[in-house]
Amino acid sequence: MRARLARLGLADIPYVFQLLRGACSTLAYLHETGIAHGGLNGDALWTTPTGRLWMLEWQWAVPREAIPPGVRPGSGPLEGQSTEVTRTLRSEMLPMPPEWEAKEWIPTPASDQWQLGAMCFTALTGEPPPPRGAPPIKLVRPEIPEALSSALDRALSANPSDRFPSVAVLLRAVERGDPARSVVMVRGEPDRNTAESAEARVRWAVGDDYEILSMLGTGAFGTVWRARDLSLEREVALKALHPAIARDDKAVRAFWREARLAAQLAHPAIVPIYDFDSSGDLSWYTMELAEEGSVASLVARSGPRQIAEIALQVDQILAALIVAHTNGILHRDLKPENILIDRYQRWRITDFGIANVTGEDVAGTTGTPAFAAPEQLLGEQQGPAADYFALASIVYFTLTGDPPFGGDDAKTILARQLGERADLGMFPSALANWFRTAFAAKPEDRFADGSEMRKAWRAATDKLLSQRRGSWWRRVVS
Repeated sequence: MRARLARLGLADIPYVFQLLRGACSTLAYLHETGIAHGGLNGDALWTTPTGRLWMLEWQWAVPREAIPPGVRPGSGPLEGQSTEVTRTLRSEMLPMPPEWEAKEWIPTPASDQWQLGAMCFTALTGEPPPPRGAPPIKLVRPEIPEALSSALDRALSANPSDRFPSVAVLLRAVERGDPARSVVMVRGEPDRNTAESAEARVRWAVGDDYEILSMLGTGAFGTVWRARDLSLEREVALKALHPAIARDDKAVRAFWREARLAAQLAHPAIVPIYDFDSSGDLSWYTMELAEEGSVASLVARSGPRQIAEIALQVDQILAALIVAHTNGILHRDLKPENILIDRYQRWRITDFGIANVTGEDVAGTTGTPAFAAPEQLLGEQQGPAADYFALASIVYFTLTGDPPFGGDDAKTILARQLGERADLGMFPSALANWFRTAFAAKPEDRFADGSEMRKAWRAATDKLLSQRRGSWWRRVVS
């Protein structure tokens, strides 16, 4: 461990979890025999390239009467070093619990716990903790999960009676975030006899790699969580299938397919996928966090938007759809909730959950009725025109606060779509004509492709914005 820190610098959080899990399980076995280790230090813990932990320095883990008086870890001289340098190096190499300050070396399970906590503190902060008054570790490394930081703070208590009753309880506190639990389980195999919230289950499943911060939203198939990637120390969005659905192999395959489809598309207006994994009865993938919510939440929070605000964003979404369709992927469920907004106010497409690859059978009722094209509500063959119809519906919603054909039942919406009864009277003629073509009941009457639709959008918005700039200048001059 000492050599690793010297080579790579501060340890990442998963590495510390690995140390705690391996060391606590080993020490718990040792303590059950009535013997403490007493010599835990940075040279006593080794990790293999595969992640397995080895604990050395077992010459001290023997009955006390077998050790000659005055002999203790670090008591011998270091070759080529003075007594003073030896004493300094030894104190750095061997964490010294507070109870050893004025007494002989008396290893106990409590001192082992403090030494282990001290090594984790050093790995996370780069400095050993003082024997007394160690600062809360979260002040030094704020991104550490709360369960880990509180457990290490307690393990480093100056009074041995204030530490955990055993290293097994320490491990439970770290693993589950709850010291009261009494069962240590293998990761990914939750206690099915214990009623757990959705948050507790996902925390348990992803705890090695991610810290769950809050819920962002939930749907019929899964929940999206705000999480912190413990390896790269960045916040991400984590989408997890509901456990009941994750037991369906077909649903899980469709979920992985969604992640793979989105990961294939590299475009600034498509939310990138970082990773996907599963554990026990939970499956999830992580993606970039859109910190400003969705277009739906923007309109709900701030009301309808102006054309000047959204012109460039819609242009980029059209470009992203062109890329998706060029790669043979249809989204089929575009709606305001699936257009996310990042910290730079960029709109980005997400949720390819019911996307289809061009050439597959794409008939069948799909999408959200208020934003789906007529052919989707009728269960007919669908092509790129369905996605462009949905995008135009999102633009209408963003400018007005309402879906173009109402939010009633699917049959009523379909009747209005087939009658082309969207209210376009509030828009200037250039924008109304763009909507009129995009909302044509027959796919062949809409824009020929995304490039034509994007060209028409630019022409309409450029005309509107240039008129507004001119009227503004005239007002200032007058």
